[in-house]
Amino acid sequence: MFYALIGRDHPGTLEARLAARPAHLERLHALQAEGRLLLAGPLPAIDSHDPGPAGFVGSLVVAEFESLEAARAWADADPYVAAGVYAGVEIHPFRKVLPA
Repeated sequence: MFYALIGRDHPGTLEARLAARPAHLERLHALQAEGRLLLAGPLPAIDSHDPGPAGFVGSLVVAEFESLEAARAWADADPYVAAGVYAGVEIHPFRKVLPA
């Protein structure tokens, strides 16, 4: 089943986010290589593709996991969690409808 993982950044953690980004992306590339990643990306703090110093308010990952517990374990091991970027991560089951 797919799960939506919504990580919410602590304010003022842009520098920590940028430092942890390569390790974060490495894990996403691994999901993609396994055919389990539907989509992933950051949530800019302002209405801009490149928010600059305004940074981000979080991230969205939609990926396939065996269970809610497996999705939680994957999220808990994220480099953004270890770096103190995320204040928390919400996880919800996700049912893809479109595009078919």
